[in-house]
Amino acid sequence: MSSPVKIEYDTERKIRTRNKTYYRVNHWPIWIFVFFLIPGPMTFHLFAEGFGGIMTWWLAAVLLGTAMAGLRGKLPGCEPAPYIIRFTEDRPNPLYRRVCYTFAWGAAISYGLLNLTGLVVAIVTGKWMMKQIYYYGYFPVVIPVWILGALGKLPRVKASTEGEGTERRYFYGTVWAMCIAQPAVWFLYLLLPRNRTTDVIELVVFVGLLGLAGYLSYRGHLPRTRKILPGELAALD
Repeated sequence: MSSPVKIEYDTERKIRTRNKTYYRVNHWPIWIFVFFLIPGPMTFHLFAEGFGGIMTWWLAAVLLGTAMAGLRGKLPGCEPAPYIIRFTEDRPNPLYRRVCYTFAWGAAISYGLLNLTGLVVAIVTGKWMMKQIYYYGYFPVVIPVWILGALGKLPRVKASTEGEGTERRYFYGTVWAMCIAQPAVWFLYLLLPRNRTTDVIELVVFVGLLGLAGYLSYRGHLPRTRKILPGELAALD
């Protein structure tokens, strides 16, 4: 009987001995975005009012820092060569990967929860209070995520790479869900008039897209969400 979840055997994966330059460069914007989102309340001002002041300097610092780390091969996907493992092997997880994925989890979870909260508050009160929600809610949400990452309690940030074939599904599933649902709702917010009906529509779309992306990720239909079963050597990206 076939499995409801698409699987992939690492013995069938192509083994790379080096990462091509375009592959490394293509991963750089991901980490620019992740680290740029760290100062949540300030980042909210950027989306609401545009560039200016301290955010310009913060972007410059992020560009410089991630560029230096990427050139040194200290960003996931930007390494000169892939990180080769056996998915069942208890192998140390490099510190730079643990740090990067901790901040990536923080961005995905905090922004998703705060935007969901903002939609619910708008429906209940009839007012949009995203500025206040980000100001008072961002750090109470994101700091526990960072602590869990520091303790190695999140997928892809554990001390060992054992179980990576499953853990990466959780990570990419979350990334797909947030990267699909949040831009869609932002577009609707800009397109639709502001009233309770449209707020409800946006909430339904947001939750619906999160659920759809989560289901497709669970089934392994989205890129990098297939469950990888242990076998021979495989390239970790």
